[in-house]
Amino acid sequence: MPKYEYDILIRNAIIITNDDIGIIECGEVGIIGDHIAYVASKPQKESTAAHVIEGKDMVVMPGLVNAHTHTGMSILRSFGDDMPLWDWLTKIIWPAEDMLNGKDIYWSCMLSIAEMIMSGTTCFADMYFFMEDVAKAVQQTGVRALLARGLQDNDGKGELRLKENEILFREYDSVSNGRLKIALGPHAPYTCSMPYLNRIADTACKLGCKIHIHLSETEKEVRESIQEFGRSPIRYALDSGIFASDTIAAHCVNVSDHDIDILKNSKANVVYNPSSNFKLSSGFAPVNKFMEKGINICLGTDSAASNNNLNMFEEMHIASLVNKVLCGDPTAIDAKTALNMVTINGAAALGFERSGRIKEGWKADIILIDMNSPHMYPRNNIVSNIVYSAQASDVHTVIVDGGILMENRQFKKIDLERVYFEIEKIRERLNENR
Repeated sequence: MPKYEYDILIRNAIIITNDDIGIIECGEVGIIGDHIAYVASKPQKESTAAHVIEGKDMVVMPGLVNAHTHTGMSILRSFGDDMPLWDWLTKIIWPAEDMLNGKDIYWSCMLSIAEMIMSGTTCFADMYFFMEDVAKAVQQTGVRALLARGLQDNDGKGELRLKENEILFREYDSVSNGRLKIALGPHAPYTCSMPYLNRIADTACKLGCKIHIHLSETEKEVRESIQEFGRSPIRYALDSGIFASDTIAAHCVNVSDHDIDILKNSKANVVYNPSSNFKLSSGFAPVNKFMEKGINICLGTDSAASNNNLNMFEEMHIASLVNKVLCGDPTAIDAKTALNMVTINGAAALGFERSGRIKEGWKADIILIDMNSPHMYPRNNIVSNIVYSAQASDVHTVIVDGGILMENRQFKKIDLERVYFEIEKIRERLNENR
């Protein structure tokens, strides 16, 4: 067997390092095992590798991070659209979810992962049920993920769900070379009693894991929380002890300055979900205020049932444009800031601290973007082109943990036709029982 210097070598590519080096106009990335071993401008000597990827007319950059989604809900894409959040949940989504089983969630997750890989997402945070089936899909497909069992106790089944989440943690946390991590997933203060949130907070501290929760998504939620509990959902979460653990707070749309201070002082990570928030008319998260306070902001899609896709290029683009209008400032969320939100910020929020940069010693979570399209010319500013012009279909190759998951838009670990076949069977059953 020949001895190679690298397992994978990407050469002659434009590299967005997300590091102090900035952009390398024509460089190489060498991968050994699960990590990046070498990053440089075109070398003087010829490097050898078991697998060489020609990067001409390609951008090499960190994989994207979807910091809040529900992959099991992709089966409900377009199942109920153009409705207020509460009606959408209670009349359409929750009744449909009662018809789903673990096999359904597995195939829905496979569909979601295929969509995310094809659009450059290498890592995601998920909260739903039948999460052991999601964990199996993550292991099989090679992606990176933080999973949480959705927790609520407004129906008397809270302790059972919490036990399921604990078992999930003990069986799957840090498996698959650390690609898979487990958090606790209290759904929201309006579905979790204070004693239940206290139990979740204590359990998270005992396990040493993160918490993933929805907070202050709508005006209705905030108004009713103040009426019933005399405090906002974010203050309610603080009082419950949730913020004692490293917390991922999804949405945070309708927040006061006091709420923002709580998030800052708690060192919470906030996930902005612009497409879902806009589609459900939930409002606009005050992202600039979060940034001014030094809060870590990342982006998510929420589910394909409320978005209706898992395209992080779209989220990055929308987040930047909308906040320029809201702030009356064209410099708000510039291209580099938007790119950080979907790479280094998201990776840090999910606890994958050595992902999100093209840097020696960091995880080889890398995507290649094909620049050879009309909308990517001219190449005056590569980062701006990626944020404002790139499409999901421009993603050429996806590498996670040093493994190639897709090359030249061909999957290595997913039988897409089988996924489509299984999804259609589930769709037919759900519609027969509506």
